[in-house]
Amino acid sequence: MKFPRNARIFRGQLDAAPFATVFFLLVIFLMLGSLVYTPGVRLNLPTGENLPGTDRPSVAVAMDANGRLYYENRLIEPDQLKQRLAEVVKQANTPLSLLVQADRSVSYERLLRLSLLAREAGIADAWLATLPRPFELPRKTPAR
Repeated sequence: MKFPRNARIFRGQLDAAPFATVFFLLVIFLMLGSLVYTPGVRLNLPTGENLPGTDRPSVAVAMDANGRLYYENRLIEPDQLKQRLAEVVKQANTPLSLLVQADRSVSYERLLRLSLLAREAGIADAWLATLPRPFELPRKTPAR
């Protein structure tokens, strides 16, 4: 069976109105998207470079600027955190490391308390999470 071919290549001018409409809709969606609340804890992590890491499985705990602790994206009290970490250590087959995602304004004393709490729960290693150093473009040397 032979189908009739009546499709022709369009050779006229394109109308700019549909393209402009789509563009302005995208702009509106992007502007409204920036107003939407993003859940989570705002942390200002310090930056660092050439720091060692760990290859062990880790348990992440976040600490905000006020010293509040967050485990599995939920606010938690220190005694409850100790119990939860002890449960995780019992279920793990290998030794765990604690990954502390602390705001840069957190005092050393609070970090020490958290690492001691983890040690009591059975986690020996504690690592501080940092952001990588911002990338800098190489400087151009003047031609001689």
